[in-house]
Amino acid sequence: MANYYHINESAARTAHEANHMSDYGKNSQTNEYRSYVDEAYAIGEERKKRYPEEAERIDYLCDLYARKLSEWYNENFRVEAMCPSILISGAGNFPTRKKAKQNARRESLMDKWKYIQSIRDRIARCGTDAIKSNDERAIEKLELKIERLTEAQETMKAVNAYYRKNKTLDGCPDLTEEQTAKLKEAMSSGWHYEDKPFASYQLTNNGAEIRRLKERLAKLKEIKEAGTQEHSEEEVGIEGLTVVENTEAMRIQLIFDDKPDEETRALLKSYGFRWSPRFTAWQRNLNDNGKWAAKKVIQLLKKRAEEAEQ
Repeated sequence: MANYYHINESAARTAHEANHMSDYGKNSQTNEYRSYVDEAYAIGEERKKRYPEEAERIDYLCDLYARKLSEWYNENFRVEAMCPSILISGAGNFPTRKKAKQNARRESLMDKWKYIQSIRDRIARCGTDAIKSNDERAIEKLELKIERLTEAQETMKAVNAYYRKNKTLDGCPDLTEEQTAKLKEAMSSGWHYEDKPFASYQLTNNGAEIRRLKERLAKLKEIKEAGTQEHSEEEVGIEGLTVVENTEAMRIQLIFDDKPDEETRALLKSYGFRWSPRFTAWQRNLNDNGKWAAKKVIQLLKKRAEEAEQ
């Protein structure tokens, strides 16, 4: 189910009235926002069916998309209300400086819009672009990906600096002739608002991805170095339940001596655990969220057992 964030309908109405002669449709911006969010979540659900191991990442990206999009809408309302359209205010004493400031903020908002839509693109790629934590070469692949993205970041900065100094891409030592031609074509298109080859959002997105991958790499190395940890039923505190932090499979596993009852199975599923016939265990990804989910399930199972004894 989609997670919607607040859309300021009052601000939306004010922005509409500053730019349009027509009446504002009740909840129209909320409905538009939700249609975008529904589309992103629909893409996410389709990817989760094909790649269930990516469910946690997909849920995070869908929520991030919904939150960032709501922030964009509400900020956009404020910008659109800054200065009325000339059709609304008339030409006399039109605040040209305020309009110029408004247009500059519109360009900034366009970059944010592109970044937000790139989140939806990441959702659509989940499962095909992911480096699986249980891949025996996961650490090597992450290091190579970080190296590649870091190199791309430095190239984008160098190309932007060359253009800023020379006001042309011709002769740029960091680009091939083909790359130069493609960038020139992109810069001449209507959607390219900034006077530089690589837009701010491209550098921001790439930098954020590098930081995310570095954090993941550090955690993965820490988990791998710790090795597989097995917690007996005495440690767990629930008879017939063993918890295994399997660093080879990169899964946290809840192993029951007997088949859990329907209520327990529903609880496990609600916290993202899935049955693995291979390991005869209920499991999910071995990461901070997975460990937290395991603790919550154990707490609730203990609480239920205590209530049954009373």
